[in-house]
Amino acid sequence: MPKRISRRSFLAGSAAAALGGSALSRTADAAVKAAAPRFDILIQGGMLLDGTGAAAFPADIGIRGDRIEAIGTIGPEQAGKVIQAAGLHVSPGFIDIHTHSDGLILVYPGADSRVRQGVTTELAGNCGGSAAPLAGVDVKERSARMLEEDGVRAEWSDTAGYFACLEKAGLAINQALLTGHNTLRQNAIGMADRDLSADEMKGVVYELEKALDQGSMGLSSGLEYLPGSYAPPGELTALAQVVARHGGLYATHMRDEGEHLLEAVSEALATAKASGVRLEISHLKAAGRPNWDKQQPALDLIASARARGVQVLADAYPYPAYSTGLPIYLPAWAGEGGESALYARLADKSQRERIREAVKQQIALDPGEFSLIVIAKVWSDKNRDLIGKNLQQIADSRGVEPAELVLQLIEEEQSKVDMIGFGMRPENVEMVLSHPLVMLGSDGYSIAPTGKMAGARPHPRSYGAFARLLGYYCRERKLFDLPAAVRKITSMPADQIGLKDRGRLARGMAADLVLFDAATVVDTATFDDPQRYAKGVEYVLVNGALAVERGQSTPARAGRVIRRG
Repeated sequence: MPKRISRRSFLAGSAAAALGGSALSRTADAAVKAAAPRFDILIQGGMLLDGTGAAAFPADIGIRGDRIEAIGTIGPEQAGKVIQAAGLHVSPGFIDIHTHSDGLILVYPGADSRVRQGVTTELAGNCGGSAAPLAGVDVKERSARMLEEDGVRAEWSDTAGYFACLEKAGLAINQALLTGHNTLRQNAIGMADRDLSADEMKGVVYELEKALDQGSMGLSSGLEYLPGSYAPPGELTALAQVVARHGGLYATHMRDEGEHLLEAVSEALATAKASGVRLEISHLKAAGRPNWDKQQPALDLIASARARGVQVLADAYPYPAYSTGLPIYLPAWAGEGGESALYARLADKSQRERIREAVKQQIALDPGEFSLIVIAKVWSDKNRDLIGKNLQQIADSRGVEPAELVLQLIEEEQSKVDMIGFGMRPENVEMVLSHPLVMLGSDGYSIAPTGKMAGARPHPRSYGAFARLLGYYCRERKLFDLPAAVRKITSMPADQIGLKDRGRLARGMAADLVLFDAATVVDTATFDDPQRYAKGVEYVLVNGALAVERGQSTPARAGRVIRRG
């Protein structure tokens, strides 16, 4: 048991942490006087992990309203509610820097898949796609698709309107948003494969500036997706310069994560260097067996750039499989002009053959075999029985070539079919997660096993990523110690996003807290049974309100929209 230190030393450590210092004092002994304010909640007897990577230390936490009011030795008589934390670790609420909850959080405002594993804040709008702004080309069709596919009624046009909808919904956890480059481009010119004109570029810049002024945290790109893949590097650099002027974040789903991984990393780093923007490389991976040996060189490129002053970090999820839409395997040219143009090309015999051959070649590179691609979600009832089966199995049952099956499913499901690709080497996943420049990002959603999601088999990361980091990779695999693991999901993403009052335990910080059992915390979600809640997270507070109590979600809806600045 560490020795206790003076109040002056402890408060000095607290102040240093609040200002972004390296660590809180490891112990605290100053008793809070009887004249001190009454606390709404007292967390007593826990081992505190301050979020900075410093060792755990014993102390109590007094909460008043939505803030941490005191850290020290506090008598139970000074609080309206006492949570006994003996045997538990107390940390800042977990921050997920990479999610896609933009629309689904309106359907599942309780965010059960996230809050039950300790997530208190999400950054949505990643991979180039954001819920807002929603205007311009084909806006009616896109709004209709959101309603049809996910049950989301889009009652907004700009970022301010979207935030108002979030606030009206009443959220269990905090939400922040990046503005999607693909969204901005599609709003401006649809799915056209060409450069923006000077006037169109001015319009996109204007919309980005407007979103940033309304509270967006920055810009995301999805350069493997349409229409982002049509954009030249200079377009991204110009927009990143706008973000840099606002002090925002640029997060990129790079142009390639397999065969051309190193070229894609170099492009992202060049964008950051030229613009001066703070860069987040999303879900860093080397996908596809032929590309596995590129993982270490990719990390070396990032570390070298960081050493030269480029503000770059990365995130990754703790699984050897990715998940996205099945159309990701189509060549970019096939989707120019939108879905109607795609289906017209598929109806043309010669073009269909070209597309089929391109799909075959792409899957040979990543993930390597059709049997490594599993259907996770479909739109129509007629293909519901395909969920959980791999493409090779389905192709064999239909008596068709697997590449032809891909085209058939895209047609039958009107492109609304999700898949899981087992494309990464487990050793590479460990290499990435353990790197000091990499934090956790789930790439998941706030969902629950009800409604439209009840029949789906999503990637388990939505339910288990954070518990898996703490349980499997920290406790069992020992890739890092517990303070380092907590830093990767608290202060590290908070600093990268620009959240000044979250991610650390210190007086005056937001009362987003997680109480978990480090000896038992575990993810129970699997690829075969992914909609299962994590275990070992006993209490979660969001803005001072209990969102999880004794391992179960509460009706509290204290989450907030977090705007830039």
